[in-house]
Amino acid sequence: MKIKILCLLLTVTSFGFSQTDTDIYLFDFIQGDSILVIDNPINISDNKGYDNQPSFLNDGSGVLYASTRNEQTDIALYDIKNNVNVWLTNTEANEYSPIQTFDKNYFTAVRLEQDGEQLLWKYKFNGKKQEVLIENLPVGYHAWISKKMLVSFVIGDPSSLEVSNLKYKIKYPIDKNIGRSILKIPNTDLLSIISLEHEDPEIYSINPITSEKKYIADPLEGAQDLAWTPDGTMIMGKGDKLYKLKPGVNKTWVEFASLSSYGLKGITRLAISPFGNKLAIVVDETTK
Repeated sequence: MKIKILCLLLTVTSFGFSQTDTDIYLFDFIQGDSILVIDNPINISDNKGYDNQPSFLNDGSGVLYASTRNEQTDIALYDIKNNVNVWLTNTEANEYSPIQTFDKNYFTAVRLEQDGEQLLWKYKFNGKKQEVLIENLPVGYHAWISKKMLVSFVIGDPSSLEVSNLKYKIKYPIDKNIGRSILKIPNTDLLSIISLEHEDPEIYSINPITSEKKYIADPLEGAQDLAWTPDGTMIMGKGDKLYKLKPGVNKTWVEFASLSSYGLKGITRLAISPFGNKLAIVVDETTK
């Protein structure tokens, strides 16, 4: 791993603002011309309680996630090569939704204070620096667009999608009433969101500069989390099944894998590594 981390080791053995007993499994992910295969699952959290919101490091060497210890939710990092976890935060607040920034030395996470204040914070991997990134903005989820720009799911009624330009210190909304899945579409300058504006949810691409939206597909019924492969295929999960849909190729969601043989189900969040060779899946341990 390229990042030097001065933290306590966890034995290889949590998030959503309503927490359940979840774990994160890391699969080998094999993509051919027309097939997708998963294999060799590893429970990278293996922790009683809430383990959720996985995101890969930019170089694919590890997985950031939120994890509960001693009734506290902190950020942990799983080192894929060495098969170990490290704690990255240890504050009196609860931290969620970790993502590495374009600067490899930092990650951002949503921090929920004991008094209820909820803001996006920036942390150094070595633990020596942490600071509020955006003042007065109640962020639930976020995604980085570039080194100085990010988009945030802003908590409200309805929820909104807001762009923050850190260089010029400006913020502006580009959409409202969206789901929690906000992702950069591979090989584009666009984001994907799940819009809740109509009777049924719809997946759209949206330009963070112009706010221009374009319909992509309907999400898998009953699912609210998706991931993108590097070649532009969407992945969603439901129950113990995984489905794919490649815009312009598939008209409907196509089942490609089942977790039943591993005794797993209750799929929620998903994350695919930058090089498309690993898939992190959150499962509900209470449904086993």
